[in-house]
Amino acid sequence: MLKLQNSLTGELEEFQPLEEGKVRFYSCGPTVYDYFHIGNARPFIVFDGLRRYLEFKGFDVEFTQNVTDLDDKIINRAKEEGLKPEELAEKYAQAYFEDLDSLGVRPADNQPRVTDYVEDIIEYVEALIEKGYAYEIVGEVFYRVREFEDYGKLSGRSIDDLKSGARVEVDVRKEDPLDFALWKSSTEDEPGWDSPWGRGRPGWHIECSVMAQKTLGETIDIHAGGEDLIFPHHENEIAQAEARSGKQFARYWLHNGLLKIEGEKMSKSLGNFEYARDVLRRHDRETVRYFYFSTHYRKPLNFSEKNLEDAASAVDRVYELLDRVDKLDLVEGEGEKPETPRGEEFSAKLRKLKEAYEDEMDKDFNTPGGLGIIFEVVKETNKFLDEGRDEDLVLARTAGELIGTLGEPLGLFQEDREESIGGVEEELMGLVLELRNDLREREEWDLADKIREGLRKLGIEIKDTETGTDWRVNN
Repeated sequence: MLKLQNSLTGELEEFQPLEEGKVRFYSCGPTVYDYFHIGNARPFIVFDGLRRYLEFKGFDVEFTQNVTDLDDKIINRAKEEGLKPEELAEKYAQAYFEDLDSLGVRPADNQPRVTDYVEDIIEYVEALIEKGYAYEIVGEVFYRVREFEDYGKLSGRSIDDLKSGARVEVDVRKEDPLDFALWKSSTEDEPGWDSPWGRGRPGWHIECSVMAQKTLGETIDIHAGGEDLIFPHHENEIAQAEARSGKQFARYWLHNGLLKIEGEKMSKSLGNFEYARDVLRRHDRETVRYFYFSTHYRKPLNFSEKNLEDAASAVDRVYELLDRVDKLDLVEGEGEKPETPRGEEFSAKLRKLKEAYEDEMDKDFNTPGGLGIIFEVVKETNKFLDEGRDEDLVLARTAGELIGTLGEPLGLFQEDREESIGGVEEELMGLVLELRNDLREREEWDLADKIREGLRKLGIEIKDTETGTDWRVNN
């Protein structure tokens, strides 16, 4: 039975969706004013993995991840780049989807954008005003935090304590310093929509409440995001959604730990970050995914080149076994032979390891434990092959298939790493990589990335290392 650590209760709880067999899952997406950094990538990868694991468990998962394409950061960045806000948002939204694909993150079932839901947001805000939870002041609308009795139940803070909390908006017009904006007025040079309160745009928090409920329903099963969103963003989402519907908004709240560099949170404001696409110039996606899944999602994770290199080595060890299995000289129909006692023992081990994998992963999506079981399969299979006889070898193929099955929820060990295309093609690849390396030395990153992306679409993945550039064919 899958158990999840629910941030709302602070307890490890058995996962029981509202509708049997069906999971409604929302995870906060990006504000598209820049490329996302490798720290931002953690929730994208982690909750992509949880979505896959829920499907592995037999659930029908409907997954929504929003795109915030309307925000003050977008407006300010657009001015810097000399673009219209909508042009800048589209530029970085497309980059976001490209980078997700490069990381092996599956597209969400629903990918709502704020600008497509403004009319819904206006109706939502009107309902909150009618219920007494919101008020207008000079063309702007604020939420009355003290009107919602359960405010603070997610973050565990009292109303009085929250007065000194981070990111509280300071505005002398508000009835209470804790009240937050649902609708902001827009100047003539800012994006805006007509509303009952004048021309304006939505506040940040209202956007997610509306998009989650419009795509998944008034009560959803899982709401996920980084732990830095617990307050005020997720706290405010609950207040808005439950005040309007009178129903529980999300039954399970999941939060990943932050990525750190030299002990500090990685963030653009601190300047201690690296774009995900830059990391992917040096490491393939399975290395990055393994790096994240090697630590439990709720724990902080330290980013370093050494940790990525260790992840790459671990991934390579699994593929060495898979390559060994693929190269076995097996006769067609050999699998129809009865198993020897030794083969039966090995088959029994594989069955137990599959059960152990699920037992580990059921403990609050314990991916380090799941990876540990995969390496047990690798160890046992190598041992089996070292000591095996021809009549048993077909069972190693079963072990290889099991590794693929167990790796799929993590987006790992699904590729064919054969690195030979031979002849003229081999020489041509050398010329292409030499050209790309020349471009990188001249810091012509866009052209270098274009070559990398073009090769990826052709099924060729490249990896930049300290000693040069490696490549392989993904069939």
